[in-house]
Amino acid sequence: MPACFERKGRKVEIINTVEGLKKTLDSAREEGKSIGFVPTMGALHQGHMDLVSRASTVCDVVVVSVFVNPTQFNNPSDLEKYPRTPQADSELLKKFGCDVAFFPSEIEIYPENLVSPRVDLSGLDEVMEGKFRPGHFKGVVQVVYRLFDIVEPQKAFFGLKDFQQVAVIKRMVEQLNLPIEIVPCETSRTEKGLAMSSRNKRLSEVQKEEALIIYHTLMHAKADAGSYSPAETIVRAKDFFEQGALQLEYLTIVDPHTLQDLSDKWVPGAAMCIACFCGEVRLIDNMTLI
Repeated sequence: MPACFERKGRKVEIINTVEGLKKTLDSAREEGKSIGFVPTMGALHQGHMDLVSRASTVCDVVVVSVFVNPTQFNNPSDLEKYPRTPQADSELLKKFGCDVAFFPSEIEIYPENLVSPRVDLSGLDEVMEGKFRPGHFKGVVQVVYRLFDIVEPQKAFFGLKDFQQVAVIKRMVEQLNLPIEIVPCETSRTEKGLAMSSRNKRLSEVQKEEALIIYHTLMHAKADAGSYSPAETIVRAKDFFEQGALQLEYLTIVDPHTLQDLSDKWVPGAAMCIACFCGEVRLIDNMTLI
């Protein structure tokens, strides 16, 4: 029997199997209820809860999945070190607008003989994260499609901290003609500006302060964007970033639709994307500049 917890007159149901989840959601659909979905890899924080709260304002039933997907990690060490806090996650989900929490095992998500569709991402998966993490987005598409197939939501909510991931998921939905609305949500940040991330749990307090150079660099670039070209803005941003202690992996300005680099001309929605290391912890962030 799934565990249930009372929350403001509603119950948070904890489910571990695909069969159990489908049964619960089929009953909700029979009652005419809309389904909102927030897929996560756990180690939940306020940023995730902001997505849950957003979903609860527009959907009757909010489903949150917690699954550390092995197929999107090209580095086995990164997968091993990824924080896993299922008990804390369960407790946190009780306090916000989550109705159903789905904690599946790997065999539930990837049963034997599972067939995943092929998706042409038109190069969206070959730049930035795709360049430095080969196979990452193949794994993202695989798991998100599988979760969409299980949950069958009307709306799915994704944080824009993973800017490239949102573009990839949108392309997947469009190409496969899935009846799901992708709802991008602004990046949740700490009071000082650090983008909220599960990986932040691996940072010391000193490192969290050092990591603020990411946000400051993005803000510096946003201020520069009105006066300099994308190429010049990148050079100035890199110079600013190097004043800090983090190791840069990439910093680029891209077209928000194609994710191709911009150099000479700005386009509406142009975004700076950055990936870097704070000690052994890899962090990403982005900001719309124009």
